[in-house]
Amino acid sequence: MSTQAVPGPGVLDALSLLAEVADDLVVGTARDTHLAVVDRVHGLLRKPTLDAGAVPGSLHRTIVSSVYAGLGLALRATSAGLDRAAALEADPRLEADPRGRFLHSAVNGLIGDRLDRERPRWSIPMAVRVAGRDVRPVTPELAAAFPDTTGLVAVFVHGLCEDETRWHLHRDRLGTTYPEALASRGWTPVALRANTGLPVRANGAFLAGLLQELTDAWPVPVERIALVGHSMGGLVIRAASTVRTEADEPWSGLVSDVVCLGTPHLGAPLAAFVGRSSSRLGWLPESAAFGRILDQRSAGVRDLVEGLAEDVPPLPRARYRLVSGSVTVSPLNPVGAFLGDGLVRVPSAQGRGRRRVDLFPGADVLHLPGAGHFDLLNHPQVHAHLEEWLS
Repeated sequence: MSTQAVPGPGVLDALSLLAEVADDLVVGTARDTHLAVVDRVHGLLRKPTLDAGAVPGSLHRTIVSSVYAGLGLALRATSAGLDRAAALEADPRLEADPRGRFLHSAVNGLIGDRLDRERPRWSIPMAVRVAGRDVRPVTPELAAAFPDTTGLVAVFVHGLCEDETRWHLHRDRLGTTYPEALASRGWTPVALRANTGLPVRANGAFLAGLLQELTDAWPVPVERIALVGHSMGGLVIRAASTVRTEADEPWSGLVSDVVCLGTPHLGAPLAAFVGRSSSRLGWLPESAAFGRILDQRSAGVRDLVEGLAEDVPPLPRARYRLVSGSVTVSPLNPVGAFLGDGLVRVPSAQGRGRRRVDLFPGADVLHLPGAGHFDLLNHPQVHAHLEEWLS
């Protein structure tokens, strides 16, 4: 099988990034918090002591600033030295090990937009993945990667901080996965990987382009496309549907089914909570630095606050299947209603909000009581419905 070898970051790149984050977040947060406390304490003492505490306060601030400046300088020098060593690419690649690939994907989800700008070697390009490697969307490589190619193509798009291997969750318990089950029914499963820290609409544009390349280069004529997205992956699929193409046979016209598993169509409460916390921590100088840590979250994470609203219509020829979960047996249970599947509430996953919002009129809706967010990646009831939906 011919695949495209992308070096990606190595162990030294990871250590360099760790040193940079330690300087920016750990040392920076400790410094700003320490100085805020110094200013608060000495500010309170100045009036009763008739400004006698001004000099000690200024001296204290100078010493504190110097100590933290020295720590920051050492960490930045360490990061720069590791970058120079990493440029030789003599150290092990993260992509060579499943744990390294997991770390690579997780870091991209958290700060992937920043990595794309400042450390492009860290940024994961959206690509078809087979056996832990990228496969270029050209006919010879696709034919080699998918020897049992059919005209029925099921494309799997993972969620935030995930990679294509997350579709194998619980395989040891259930004995199969969604891609394997669909393969046994005549579909060709295609798993993608993406930098989930990028804005959802940017990833949607990348997905649209990749799907068109796949359609054009597929070894046999494509008859039908099914898109399966977990969590953010469902939003990326929806964003892709808004991208226009001038192709003679656009991929969007071949999509018969869109399956969204725990997708926050109308936003996720945890993402909103992080945003509110960031703002409120900024109210006091002593806590503002911790708010800035939360502000470092990626554009992808920020996009989960609101989801995608009615300005992103469903594909006209596709049937939408919406799967939600709740941590309680009944979605009406106050805990289940508040938490949903732990990350996404039931109305959001079903595209039905207040003020009679219904993003997917006529969609098939499946609710799984007692199922957490990641249980939706491989669930017996979803297997049964996929067999019916994609028959």
